This record gives sequence, C-alpha cells and structure tokens, in this order.
Amino acid sequence: MNLVLIGYRGAGKTLVAQRLALALGWNWVDADVEIELAAGASIKAIFEAGGEARFREFEAATLQRLAERDQTVIAAGGGVVLREENRRLLAAMGKVIWLKAPIDALARRIAIDATTAQRRPNLTAQGGRDEIARLLAQREPLYRQCANLEVETADAAGADRDAGELAAEIIARLQLASGPGEPQ
Repeated sequence: MNLVLIGYRGAGKTLVAQRLALALGWNWVDADVEIELAAGASIKAIFEAGGEARFREFEAATLQRLAERDQTVIAAGGGVVLREENRRLLAAMGKVIWLKAPIDALARRIAIDATTAQRRPNLTAQGGRDEIARLLAQREPLYRQCANLEVETADAAGADRDAGELAAEIIARLQLASGPGEPQ
C-alpha cells in the first residue's frame, strides 16, 4: 500500500509527504521530480517543447512506474486527476489524501516558492489567483472523487498548518501504524 497526496500546486504535498514518510518509516517521492528526471528537462521546458499534452503523457507514465512501489508516500502533481486512467490507478495504489487550502493561501505559497517560476509554467493566460480559482473549479470534483481523506493545510484564518502535525493527523485518521511495517 502507498499513500498518494493530491491537491493543487502549493497545497503542501511535498513537505507533508516527507513528514509522513519519516513518521511511518516509508520512502517518499515527488512525482514532479520523477517526471523531470525521466524527461531530462524541467516541467516548464516540457510544456514549452510539447505543450500540456506532452507533459500529461510524462505524468501518466510516471504514475504507472510509481504504482509499482509499496510503502511509499507519493506527492502527485496537481493535475494528475485530469485523466480518467490516472484516477483509476490512484485508487489502486493505496490511500489517496487530498490536501486542500484556500485560494489566497495557495497563491501566497506559490508566490513565495522560489522554484515555481523556474520549473513550472502558468497553466492559463491569467496566472496567479485567477488561474488558481479557474483550475480549482475544474479539479475539485476530481480531487473529491479520488480522495479517501481530505485534509485542510491552512487553519480557519488562512495560516499554514505545521507539516508534522498534518502528517500526524493523516496517520491518526487513516489509523496507520507509526514506524516501519504494514499499516494496521
């Protein structure tokens, strides 16, 4: 069994994946990094060379490879849910956790991430908060469809929640054993 974290860019998937893996004694992987390694290029360069369709091909192939792992926490890309075959595969891989945050929190996190502009393109002409709102409207039903568990990564005031606390919450809510070995 694996744990797969889904959600919009900036939701905290990579950081929470690291904390979950540490707490469980599992491996973790960032699917976007795996895509870049397979392509030999940044996500932004993949988009520039072959458009979103080419990137989604790399994403689907990477997800297929990651599905062969066990006891791995996977930080999936924000758009992985767009393809039906990916959604079916996610369900077969283990437990899927949707990390959620308000639009303003996502926009703030994306803006302060120094690597975002270098590695990831805007997906619409608007960029910024407008892009987030538009894409979330499209993706939220798909995230909800895939998720075994939904977790808010910001508090009611919009402040970021601690990644270690989020990991502990996920472990408790999924009733997983802490440390090496199979979940209970």
